[in-house]
This record gives sequence, C-alpha cells and structure tokens, in this order.
Amino acid sequence: MTVPELAVVDFGGPADAPLILLGPSLGTSAATLWGGVADRLVEHARLVAWDLPGHGRSARPSDPFGIADLAAAVLALADRLGAETFHYAGDSVGGAVGIQLVLDTPRRISSATLMCTGAVIGTPDGWRQRAATVRAQGIWPMVDAAPGRWFAPGFTERHPGVAAMLLDGLSHTDPEAYAKTCDALADFDVVRRLPEITVPVLAIAGRDDVPTPPESLQRIASGVSDGELVVLDGVGHLAPAEAPDRVAALIAENAGLPASPIPDTVDDVYRAGMAVRREVLGDAHVDRAVAATTDLTADFQRMITEYAWGGIWTRPGLDCRSRSMITLTALIARGHHEEFAMHLRAARRNGLTNDEIKELIMQTAIYCGVPDANSAFRIAADVLSDYDAQGGAR
Repeated sequence: MTVPELAVVDFGGPADAPLILLGPSLGTSAATLWGGVADRLVEHARLVAWDLPGHGRSARPSDPFGIADLAAAVLALADRLGAETFHYAGDSVGGAVGIQLVLDTPRRISSATLMCTGAVIGTPDGWRQRAATVRAQGIWPMVDAAPGRWFAPGFTERHPGVAAMLLDGLSHTDPEAYAKTCDALADFDVVRRLPEITVPVLAIAGRDDVPTPPESLQRIASGVSDGELVVLDGVGHLAPAEAPDRVAALIAENAGLPASPIPDTVDDVYRAGMAVRREVLGDAHVDRAVAATTDLTADFQRMITEYAWGGIWTRPGLDCRSRSMITLTALIARGHHEEFAMHLRAARRNGLTNDEIKELIMQTAIYCGVPDANSAFRIAADVLSDYDAQGGAR
C-alpha cells in the first residue's frame, strides 16, 4: 500500500533552525489547525505542516493506506526538506502517525509531542461504520457531528471564526479520502509496542476531548520509557486550534526551544498574510505575482500582503468562505472586473459552488445594479467553466 506525496504548508522560520513537522487531525486542513501555533514558534524553528490525502492541499489518494504508510510519507517529506532529524507534533491521526514514527525510526525523531490521540483510537467496527457512512452519504454527516466531537463546550461561541474555518475545511474534504483514513485507523493498534519507545514523548490531552479522552493520553505517557502527560482545561479534540498559546509553549519546551509571543511585528504579519494568500489564491497565482514583482511594484505587493491578507483575511471573526462572498460583492459593486475574475477562482477554492456564486450575483443585481450583475455573469461564465474544466485544482 502506498500514499501520494503529502502536500505541505510551510509556515517558514530560520533556514538553519530546527525543523518541526506538524501532523493533522482527520477532516482538518493543516493551515487552519496549526496556523496559530506556528505563529508562536516560527521565530525559533522552521514549521512545516502536512495535509492528509484528500484533505487541504493534498490530492485524493488512489490506493488504500495505513498509518505506517503515512509515517513513511512524513519521513520522505523530511528527506525532501533535507532534515536528518526533526521534532514532531501531531494531533489525533497526526499523533498516531507520530507514534508510528518513533517506533519505526526513533533515531530521526528528536522529540515527539502527541496530542488528542491514542495508541489505539476507538474501535475497528466504529471506524469501519464511519467509513461506510461517508461512502454512502458523503461528508455532511461528519460536518453535522463535528462541533460536539471536536470542540470543548463554549468554544464555537468564543471563537466562531476559527470554528467556522475548521468546519469549512471538513466540508471540503474528499469523502473517499476521509473513509480511507478511517480504514487506516481501524487497523491501528500499537498499545503493546509502547514500551519499545525511547524517544521523549509529551502527551497532551484535552480535558473535554470526547474521541480521545485524557485516559488515552495517559496510556501513552505511562507506556513509553520517557513520557509525560499534560491535561489542558477547556480544550476538546483540536488542541492546536483551541489553545494555540498553551500548545506552542508545550511543544517549545519539549523541543528545547523558546516560544514566541503572538506575532506583532511587520514581518510576522507579512508571513501570516502570505500563508493565507497562498491558501486562498493558490500557489501558482501567488508565484506568478511574486515573479512579476519589480522595483516599482515591490512595496505595493508587500503592502497588499501585510494589510489585506495579513491584517484582514487572517482575522478569526469570519471564515475565508464568508470573506470570499463579501469580496465578490464589493468587486461587482465597484466594477473591478480583473480582480473579480481572480476572486471567483479564490471563492471556488474557499468552497463556494457555482450555484452559490450565481445567487450572489443575482443579489447584486438588486443592490448594485443590473448592468454590474450582467458584467459579473459574463465574467463568471468564462472563469467558472475554465476552472471546472481544469478539475477545480486545490
């Protein structure tokens, strides 16, 4: 069994700094799950997160895969990054991959921070039933159940933007890839092998985690030769997104690194803006824009990245899908046709369907004017047909 090459989100960091690889939870996008933690560590480490097959930026898998296959793919990623050794942190299935890594290649792993996970998670029958449900009904039953499974009580009210972005990422996860990951978890059970692990392990549990309660992490910490357990109050199953400050500090301590405060420098805002700009517009578009930058336009390009992408698109109050709808409406109203075409593609990447875009343009016909809506439909017909013809690249 094999898996495709894993797509990554490179959060940056000093080129000569230690590498930390970040593993995702089932149904999440690495950029959304790990962005807050990466912001707090990037001054002292190079942070690279990977997406599960069919999640985030990764392509849909053609073959079945297991946790050991994912671990091998992570090692291949480290090789591509030129890292002989690296620190690893993973949540849920990403944590299970971390356990497999320290079992298979302990000499490559400098430290392991495993959160909201287990040496066995759930039951084989439970995972196979979930896989069957997704194959039969699509991803939406998982989206409906996710808030109660993922978040501690009150999190969605306190942080509606973060919760919405995570749920939006789940809604655009490939159903078959999700099901294949369930199949992999059904076959994962390394409880008896925990005593083989000699790499220092920090196990982090969420007090309110339903799928992998603190007892699951206690089993890991007690089973390995050098383990420690930390339980975070007010945290559910997605600790990196729910408590980025505390998680970043714990990863840094386990890796022997200082943790950075919340980014507030211009360079930090620029890096955060560039990350979300690439997530929304796609690497190809951003690479073309960067390549076309001249001495005349360099300051303007940096301003756009800092103020538009780093200052607005990274704010937690709205998810990227909602921001796309607002942006399309504003561009139609102002008659900015070139930008409108660009943001049509971004809107599709952020999860809007052609029918939803149609309804948005219909709405603008009333509030912005029929001629503006007519121009928008003409542009949308060309852009969306081209986007769909190319397979709606992630």
